[in-house]
Amino acid sequence: MSAPADTPDAVHLIVGEEELLVERAVRGALAAARKVDPQADLTRVRVTDLTPPELAELVSPSLFAEGRVVALEAAQECGKEIADAVIGYAKAPADGVTLVVVHSGGGRSKVAKDLPAALRKAGARVTECPKMTKAADREAFVRNEIRAAGGGKADPEAVAALIEAVGSDLRELAAAASQLVADTGGKVDAEAVRRYHRGRAEVTGFAVAEKAVMGDRAGALEALRWAIQLGVPHVLVADALADAVRTIARVSAVGRGDPFKLAGELGMPPWKVKKAQGQSRGWEDRGLAAAMTVVADLNADVKGVAADSGYALERAVLKIVAAHGRR
Repeated sequence: MSAPADTPDAVHLIVGEEELLVERAVRGALAAARKVDPQADLTRVRVTDLTPPELAELVSPSLFAEGRVVALEAAQECGKEIADAVIGYAKAPADGVTLVVVHSGGGRSKVAKDLPAALRKAGARVTECPKMTKAADREAFVRNEIRAAGGGKADPEAVAALIEAVGSDLRELAAAASQLVADTGGKVDAEAVRRYHRGRAEVTGFAVAEKAVMGDRAGALEALRWAIQLGVPHVLVADALADAVRTIARVSAVGRGDPFKLAGELGMPPWKVKKAQGQSRGWEDRGLAAAMTVVADLNADVKGVAADSGYALERAVLKIVAAHGRR
């Protein structure tokens, strides 16, 4: 006889290192358990703090049949004994108990690395939570957050503007997306983003980069000093400078043309191509080559090579401004 449709998964495997997504998956498992038993509670325990007998006690059925969710955290650090115990339980889980195994996807030992595959084979429900390192992934995340917050919609320019204004932290992006949907009635455009995040947008790395690549020495330095004063991470400013210079170089290399046609060739949204076409005025090949060298060196400087990464950023901005218009 099959289980009822609303029966929560007995074993849930969460794989990845994106903290917000991992936490949501754990909370999702708890919410599923509470649909069956509103009093179901959540117990979190680090796998290295457990012995097999302690695990058996945690996942044993309650005398009063109370629902329970047990989250085993940092499962990538498990040893052979506890891994065997987890796998053994997954093959014959107890009623009323949801076991959530949180695993980074890596592991120091073969046993730890092989645990996710063994749990998949045992029938665990799997949620992937990989780190979002690509811009396209963050853009997709923002679009989904806006859609989930009451069915809101946002065009590509608005999504990019929100990431520029808020940064790459998923928690902040999720909160900002939800707030924008609430404030705009669900129609999120670039102007709405600028209006609600103007203060932050003015001091992001993207603002520093935009002024630097336009040759605005005073504006770039002012934006940089505000960004540093307000705690914008130096690495994010360096990334924004590198992205701006490289985008201009790529767009300049293909020549003038329809942004919509060039977008597919360059793998960029049309608005970004159009913006780079405007910024490319005043740049010559020699200057772009110099600027490319500057941002390449800066990447190393802000990651520990330079004694003072703030000074390295200011020096890089000045060099990029000087390269603008160089023939």
